[in-house]
Amino acid sequence: MQLKDLLYKVQLTSVSGSTSVEITDVQTDSRAVTPGCCFVALRGTVTDGHQYIAQAVAAGARAVVAEKLPDSLATNVTYVEVKDAALACGWMSHTFYGEPSTHLHITGVTGTNGKTTVATLLYKLFTELHFTCGLISTVENKMGCETLPATHTTPDAVSLNKLLSQMVKAGCTHVFMECSSHAIHQQRIAGLQFAGAIFTNITHDHLDYHKTFDEYIRVKKSWFDSLPATAFALTNADDKRGNVMLQNTRAKKHTYALKTLATYKGKILESSLTGLQMMVDELEVYFKMIGEFNAYNLMAVYGAAVSLGADKQEALRKLSMLSGAEGRFECVQTGNRNVMGIVDYAHTPDALLNVLATINKMRQGAGQLITVVGCGGNRDTAKRPVMAQVACEHSNKVIFTSDNPRNEDPLAIIQDMESGVSITQKKKFISIPDRKEAIKTAVLMSHAEDIILVAGKGHEKYQEVKGVKYPFDDKVVLMDMLTMMDK
Repeated sequence: MQLKDLLYKVQLTSVSGSTSVEITDVQTDSRAVTPGCCFVALRGTVTDGHQYIAQAVAAGARAVVAEKLPDSLATNVTYVEVKDAALACGWMSHTFYGEPSTHLHITGVTGTNGKTTVATLLYKLFTELHFTCGLISTVENKMGCETLPATHTTPDAVSLNKLLSQMVKAGCTHVFMECSSHAIHQQRIAGLQFAGAIFTNITHDHLDYHKTFDEYIRVKKSWFDSLPATAFALTNADDKRGNVMLQNTRAKKHTYALKTLATYKGKILESSLTGLQMMVDELEVYFKMIGEFNAYNLMAVYGAAVSLGADKQEALRKLSMLSGAEGRFECVQTGNRNVMGIVDYAHTPDALLNVLATINKMRQGAGQLITVVGCGGNRDTAKRPVMAQVACEHSNKVIFTSDNPRNEDPLAIIQDMESGVSITQKKKFISIPDRKEAIKTAVLMSHAEDIILVAGKGHEKYQEVKGVKYPFDDKVVLMDMLTMMDK
């Protein structure tokens, strides 16, 4: 593709050199540049791509797109100056890969909690409805029946459009993807044409990145504001900021709710550790999913399915047979001790509260709730004491431990958590930095009818310490410890 064709939707500040040159690839990583490539210099949270322009040129870059051009310009290289390199990269990637989103029905899901479950259930539902589908999620990416590894909730613009292009070639008609606030803010989804957008909820998270809660909300709303009139916008009417997302959008507006009037209305009739009995648009349905938070997820999926043209009764029938995403309220139970383990990705105060409240509503007999929880390093520190207090208020016993400490001292993270526990709750918790030992201790503490919640990592198969990812799977460790106690 010629550079001028690649730039036709990009706002240019200046150009040095010819735009009638052939471009063989688009890259944002200078280490991946090959001869004939166009290198886009992005300003990241850790590194600035402008520092690697010379390296990209030395590797054979035929063109460079940047917000600030270097003082010295190489011959036979075209330099393009733009106001927003991330936005330019989104449009360029979409163009380079043949505008794949225009050949797909893409539904995006944003919100603090529920993104993975909603996207995964939509993928499973539409697959059951005999469509060839793609999934882009925190847990995994899927293309038809093929499973691909996921490294980010939402891939970078180049990787995302390349993946969507592969999905088009594989015959996919529908794609369901998570749209994180980071991805929206960093323009990773710029240029994509969406068939629909779903808002689940918004609570305290990612303030290490967005700095203020208002900014966090504004970023998510900006995506809804950009939707075309041909798309649908579906929002949780029970969330006090749900209707904010619908303000100023040109898309067709729909809502779902359990407690207020909505386009798609649900009601929980019975909730237990085996599933949900619900009334959905005057139809009584049993679902395998557990808890009120999953009732909201199910309503989001149902509303989106109908908005995409699915038959209401058929969508509910298929949905009633599906299970959720890996690491989301996954139950683990072995042997005869009658101790239930639950693994959940809850890593925000609101998500943790939802899971604990769900378990407490369903507990029977004299069983206690033992919670193992930690907080990630190099992330929003303000939520640490809040999560600790939530865990202690709604559990009988709590063990504070490491999550992914990354480059922080695990003991310092745990101290931040401990600072949030009230004096009356301090006898409830102990701190064990080693996550495996913490889970083992929880199992050793347990008795018949107890429930052990291991929260924070869910589907993750690693623990990140000092830049190294070590193999670690909460579900495997918990199952091994419960099995050991059965012997």
